[in-house]
Amino acid sequence: MTTAKKKQPVPPLGAVVHGTVEARQGARLGTRYLARARWTHPATHKRETASATFGSDVEAHAWLDEQRSIARTGQNPGQTLEDYIAGLGERWARSIDRTSTFDPYAAGLKLRVIPELGHLPVGMITAGLIDRAIDRWEKTSGHSTVKNTVAALVHVLDDAVRDGLLPRNPAKDRARRKQPGQVKDGSDVNPRELALPDVATLNKLVAAVVEAGGDQCWGDMVLLLATTGMRISEVSGLVVGDVDLKAGLIYVRRQKYPGRGGLIVKSTKGRRNRVVPIIEPARKTLERLTPVGRPDDSPLIKGPRGGTITTATLRDATNWDKLVKDLGIAGLVRHGLRHTALTWMADSGVQLHVLQRVAGHQDPAMTARYLHPDHRALIDAGARFGAWWSQSGHKKGPGEGDEDAAETA
Repeated sequence: MTTAKKKQPVPPLGAVVHGTVEARQGARLGTRYLARARWTHPATHKRETASATFGSDVEAHAWLDEQRSIARTGQNPGQTLEDYIAGLGERWARSIDRTSTFDPYAAGLKLRVIPELGHLPVGMITAGLIDRAIDRWEKTSGHSTVKNTVAALVHVLDDAVRDGLLPRNPAKDRARRKQPGQVKDGSDVNPRELALPDVATLNKLVAAVVEAGGDQCWGDMVLLLATTGMRISEVSGLVVGDVDLKAGLIYVRRQKYPGRGGLIVKSTKGRRNRVVPIIEPARKTLERLTPVGRPDDSPLIKGPRGGTITTATLRDATNWDKLVKDLGIAGLVRHGLRHTALTWMADSGVQLHVLQRVAGHQDPAMTARYLHPDHRALIDAGARFGAWWSQSGHKKGPGEGDEDAAETA
């Protein structure tokens, strides 16, 4: 157990730390080891000293190594995660979108990471500790909340790796754990399973949301999502000038959704503009939404009162959860309409690289999940191999004999 003096100076960055360890005998506690660290402050040129007492020589020298590490890196490897996060300020979020993901990430650190792991020294945090923390978070929070929490922890520990406090980031890939018996919440489910079963069900859904919400705009949004593969924020970000009916294309250039301080208009996810095709079932709707004379910069689709349609407003205005349950598609979320479009495009024979462009995915492996598991090519390959086998047979190599004959003999 350490009995370090309070409010001792900490070696500043760049200082050369010298240390000694002195064994001291005590009548009550036996042998104790006093470690002293000394340095000259690079700025003030004053001599400074810190000391601590330990129960073993090993602990005392480890403490001196820690003081030298502080002077070398500017970071204390023994500091708690809570102190480290406080010292970082918002530097961990330098690559985070401040208009959208910053707030849920910061909330994850404050409400879950610090209460669960904040008391631990940064260097003691392991993948196992993080796994057990996630197990507890999953009992009280949804998948998105846990995902945001782990993502924030990943950013913090990335900084810890850069500061030399950890050899590697133990939080990487922890939100994608696959464990026996883990309840499916959509995170590991193939997106095909989240799509609508057929066009007839889509037509019923469109009619139902119009009736429930009392306005055609809700049906228009559902139809466009299920025929373009766009995200709801991207459809909300469309303006009349983005629709080229003559060419049969929609130009996806921006997204609009609630963020810090109100509605946010920004570039698409991945910051890449893309183009999606207009199919015939959506053409009449788009023709109605882009009449002659309507300004090109007018929002393509608006709510009943002229506002922006978001996933939350669509849910609330149509009593979405009850509506889809009554239609026999309980569990369908608004994002499932994007999965529907991409799944049906894949089933129609759209090539993988084209489907990737339509979806706006950077990783083709993500797009490949929408492809139907077609075994016909494998069956055909097996048939061809079987035909070759029956015609040519297996040619014996040098030294190969007839095993059956040998056994009989």
